[in-house]
Amino acid sequence: MNKRIFAGALIMAASVSLSVSGIVFADRDEYERGLFKRTGTVPAVANKLYATECGACHFAYQPGWLPARSWKKMVGELDDHFGENAELDQESRDAITQYLVTEAADVKPNRKSRKILRSIRDTDAPQRISTLRYMVSKHDEIPARLITGNAKVGSAANCIACHKGASEGQFNEHGVNIPGYGPWED
Repeated sequence: MNKRIFAGALIMAASVSLSVSGIVFADRDEYERGLFKRTGTVPAVANKLYATECGACHFAYQPGWLPARSWKKMVGELDDHFGENAELDQESRDAITQYLVTEAADVKPNRKSRKILRSIRDTDAPQRISTLRYMVSKHDEIPARLITGNAKVGSAANCIACHKGASEGQFNEHGVNIPGYGPWED
């Protein structure tokens, strides 16, 4: 009888250990499994033309933040890009569209892009990354005075103000440093 209890306790302990290690393993920003590298970040911008043209006015958002349909719509409406005329010549527009669509959230899946896509209806083509349900939920605990009321931040769309690794696709909440406030701890 004691051997059965001991064996059961041993199996239970092993199961709990494996479960906990699985949770820790799955929560890492980057990890390797088998032959495929999987990541919780959105891949960094890897297109110089896009980085130059779009990054001249604002943070050059990684394509993994939006589905292809959103990027097509956005680049197709550059004559009224959030109230500004950001038109490009046809060759540049085609090259940027190709890059964004090829690397979009619904084309190049990663853990963060899948979470973003779950917050968007299949029929929607959102334009503002900062207003996606996923993004709003990630920032909802931060007081508005630290974002919109902070002249050094201005809005949640200014990712690079608080996420120092934003250009590399690193948006880990433990690396947030709000200008004028300091590290954010939730």
